[in-house]
Amino acid sequence: MSLLTELRRRNVFRVSAAYLVVGWLLTEVLTAILPELGAPEWLPRAVILIFAFGFIPTVIFAWIFELTPDGIKRDYGDASDDPGSVAIRKRFDHIAIGAAVALIIVVGLFSARQTADNSEPIQLLASTEQTVISNASVAVLPFVNMSSDADNEYFSDGLTETLLHMLTQIPDLKVAARTSSFAFKGKKLSIQAIARSLEVAHVLEGSVQKAGDRVRITAQLIRASDGYHVWSDNFDREVDDIFGIQDEIAQKVGYALSESLLGAGAGFGKPGGLKTTDPDAYDLYLLARKERATYSYGGLQAAEDLLKGALLIDPDFIEAKTELATSYMHQLETGLMEQDEAFSQIIAITDQVLAEDPDNTIAKAASLFAKAGMRVSQGDLDANLEMIPQLEAIVAEAPDELQARLLLVRAYQTSQQDEKSVELLTQALRRDPFNPTIHYELGAANVRLRRWDEARAALEKSLEIEPAQPNAYVYLAVTSLQSGDGVDYVAQFINSVHVDPKDHELPGVLAEFLYRLGLVEIADDFRARVLALAPTSDVAYRIEMLRAMAVGDEQASIASARRAIKDDIAERRFSYGGAVQHLLRTAVRNGNVDEVSAWIEQQAPGIFDVEAKLVQQKYRTAQGVAFDAWYVSIPRDEMLHRLDVLIDYGASVGLDVKQNPNTHMAVLALRGDTEKAIEVALNEVFTNSVAMNLGWRDDFAQPHYKDVIADPRIQDALKRWEDEEAALRGQVQAYFADLHAAN
Repeated sequence: MSLLTELRRRNVFRVSAAYLVVGWLLTEVLTAILPELGAPEWLPRAVILIFAFGFIPTVIFAWIFELTPDGIKRDYGDASDDPGSVAIRKRFDHIAIGAAVALIIVVGLFSARQTADNSEPIQLLASTEQTVISNASVAVLPFVNMSSDADNEYFSDGLTETLLHMLTQIPDLKVAARTSSFAFKGKKLSIQAIARSLEVAHVLEGSVQKAGDRVRITAQLIRASDGYHVWSDNFDREVDDIFGIQDEIAQKVGYALSESLLGAGAGFGKPGGLKTTDPDAYDLYLLARKERATYSYGGLQAAEDLLKGALLIDPDFIEAKTELATSYMHQLETGLMEQDEAFSQIIAITDQVLAEDPDNTIAKAASLFAKAGMRVSQGDLDANLEMIPQLEAIVAEAPDELQARLLLVRAYQTSQQDEKSVELLTQALRRDPFNPTIHYELGAANVRLRRWDEARAALEKSLEIEPAQPNAYVYLAVTSLQSGDGVDYVAQFINSVHVDPKDHELPGVLAEFLYRLGLVEIADDFRARVLALAPTSDVAYRIEMLRAMAVGDEQASIASARRAIKDDIAERRFSYGGAVQHLLRTAVRNGNVDEVSAWIEQQAPGIFDVEAKLVQQKYRTAQGVAFDAWYVSIPRDEMLHRLDVLIDYGASVGLDVKQNPNTHMAVLALRGDTEKAIEVALNEVFTNSVAMNLGWRDDFAQPHYKDVIADPRIQDALKRWEDEEAALRGQVQAYFADLHAAN
């Protein structure tokens, strides 16, 4: 008998094949399940080695023994194939095949579940770049809150942030950015996968259990390549000693890394933590950081109150001061604070910080921005251009400080240099790839550049990481509107209202959209929300005027616009400029431009003085919309002179009228260059959706467009917009009907 025949008879081939199939499948399942069960990093590798080394003994066992109807017996080489042995072998085949099929199904179902459960982090991990990872690198994962009270999570997150801050001060140590590390919070991924995504060689993780006045902290520093614990320790202390614990953990991690990676005597010193020793002030500071994370109205207001509480306890708490200054900057952007008040507060706070810490990056950048902003608000736009190189120098000195970088983005935005903003934010993403704020800012910059696909991708990535960002939904709404999708525009705004219910501007903007569509009853619901939250806000003034316009009550709309100017409201969302524009346009129709202009100038002296060197920003806006009236009320030479003055002034501070198609078309029409105005209208204005131009009837009704709209091609385009608007109105109305029915 040949060896091949004997191997076949003794079931060696069957056993070997079954062992390899079943062993491989079990290995796949166990190595996937064990990390989920909290098993040590070495256990999956041990499973693989056990199956590998068990192969040869299994083959020997199959040669020596055989499976018979009477059980397992020693095989003495009898080659007879009795019916019982043949049946046993067939049964063995069926069992092996069945086991393989069953395990394949189990693996498939488990993999599918894992994919579904972890689809978000898998998307985050996608990368095509191969990067050399330095051994002297670490990521600090959010410490797990093991307290019985889930609200204590802010405490464990705060401990993580502080440790991360302290580790960044170790020379030659690369520390993954805080927001990118926190992107993996709650994700069921292995240490190796997280380390690869963050491009670090080590991971610091741990847990925090807070009960009353005591806190128990565990921390461990893990080498990602093999799961080896470089260092681990437990701490059981009074909460009052939290700063000592932070110092101790940071020092021990630093020394462990310094000795093993940076070399003995590498000059590691004690890293500095937060500049407070009061646990109550620290607690309020952590809560404030948590509240302002999404930049919502409610969150920013709560953060301000908490930070003020921290500073009452510890007036020298520098980080609380810089955080408060940052909060005021965001309150200014979201409309919670007036410009002058916000800038004054920021300057006062940063002056205090810089007196004690002259090199504080956040304070330097915020002070510079606020002081320039004060000048810009009074009409000195040169202040912005002068500020830019100084902010660029600060960012170059501290490239990891995001707040300074964001202020530079704002400066670029004011001077229409959003290409530079995109470059600046792309650089930031390389340092902090999972930061939702950076992705959001990148999306906003691309919206301003009208790069709609890039904008949507960045905004969706931002919301994927942090879903509770109201402003990200707003910009997503804009990307939908440009394509004519009014339904998604409304849906995204409703999302923003849900995540930020205290913001009165969000329902106000949605009400404006609906009033312009003629959906008055639906808009009234959102108007009621504005009036309940902020009845004297700039947006409230504006929607009152827009509602009167929507129902055709000209007298009421004029009265509303007059109230806005008389009360000297701020230029928030075109509230002041829109009121001036409406008064002048109705005056053009009614033939009393001189009378209305005189009344406006009486309420706001100098508002139409284009020659003045320093003019409030909202007055400059009013001058820009005044050409509707000046075209018919002053000599043509004077009108063109004023136009040239404003265009030249804008150009001197980086503003180009050609960047906005509607403005470009208006300038050409005012100059009497009808053919070029028609060309811009057909190629740049009417190529956009009517959803982006819902005020088109009023715009094209102005006298300087008379020759433009006489062109048959423009008439066709206007008819197309009229049809699109009717369709859009029906779609939005149906959406709200379905929404109402569903509720």
